[in-house]
Amino acid sequence: MAEHAASLSRRTALQAGLLALSAAFAGACASDPPMQLRLAAGEVGGFFWEFAGLLSDAAAKTAVTQIVPLTSAGSVDNLEALGSRQAELALTLMDAAYSHPSGELAAVGCVYENYFQVAVRADSTIESVDDLRGRNVSIGAPGSGATEVSQRVLRAAGVSEDGAVEQVQLSMSSAADALTANEVDAVMWAGGLPTPAFAQPRAAIRLLDLGTVVADLRREFGTAYEAVLVPANVYGEHQEVTSVGIPNLLLAHPDVPDRVVAALVGVLLDQSSGLVPSQAIGSQFLDARSLVMTGSIPLHPGAEQEYRRRHG
Repeated sequence: MAEHAASLSRRTALQAGLLALSAAFAGACASDPPMQLRLAAGEVGGFFWEFAGLLSDAAAKTAVTQIVPLTSAGSVDNLEALGSRQAELALTLMDAAYSHPSGELAAVGCVYENYFQVAVRADSTIESVDDLRGRNVSIGAPGSGATEVSQRVLRAAGVSEDGAVEQVQLSMSSAADALTANEVDAVMWAGGLPTPAFAQPRAAIRLLDLGTVVADLRREFGTAYEAVLVPANVYGEHQEVTSVGIPNLLLAHPDVPDRVVAALVGVLLDQSSGLVPSQAIGSQFLDARSLVMTGSIPLHPGAEQEYRRRHG
C-alpha cells in the first residue's frame, strides 16, 4: 500500500496536486520530476483501495508519475471527484460510469471485475432476494456504486416499492458489524473475493444466489452486468453461488498528458503480476485484450496510442 493517502469529501476540495498538474501542462521533458496524480479510490479494506495501493507502488518505480490514493465512499464519489478536479484519476464500476455520463470520462483501461454480493447470517431464514421483503438491508454507503446496483437488484427481484425493504446505507465495515450484531438482516456490496470486511466475520454468513436477477439486469442495462460464479467456501462454509459481475474502470481526466497516461498503460501491462489484489479470485483482467474492453467509455488518447503502439 502506498505510504501517502488522503481523504476525499464533497465538502473539501483537495488542492494538493494541482500545482503538479499545471507544471506538467507548462511543458514536460525527460528531466521533469514525476507528475503527481490523485487517484479517487474507495473505502479502506475494499477492492478499489487495495488495487490503488498496488498501482501507486508500481507507478513509483517509473520516472513519470506518482499516484496518491484518496479514500472515498466509492464509484459515485470518485466520478464527482474527477469531474470537479479533486482527482486526476478515478476507479469506478462500469455501470456507475454509464449512469453518470460526462465528457470528462476517459479510460486508461478495464481493470478487474467486482462481484456484487448479498450476504445474510448463516442461520437466517432468508433464501433469496425475494425474501428481503420486510427486512432491514444495508445497500452500501452514500456515494458508492453499490447503492445504485442494490436498488436495481431489488427492483429486478420485485421488492423495490416504497416500504418493501427497509434500506440503510452503511460502509462495508459498518455493515459487517451490523450483520453480526443482528441490526440488519442482509448486506449488499460490490467488492472482491473475499472482501476483507467479510472474510473473517464474528458470525457465520452465507451468500444469496443472484442468478435469477442477472438476466433482468442485462436486459435493462446491457453488458455492464454479467453472471459470475462465486466459488464455494469463500466466506466460511457455503455453496457455490451466482453473483453479478461488474467491470472496474481506471479513468483519467482528459487533461492528463498523453505521455503520462501511456506510462500508466505501461505499468498495467508490464507490472501486471504485482497488481493482483488478494481479493481478485478468478478476475485477473490485466492483459491487453481485456484492458481495452471499456464499453462505451472511450479510451484516453494516451492510452489508445500506447495500446496501438504495443499491439497494433
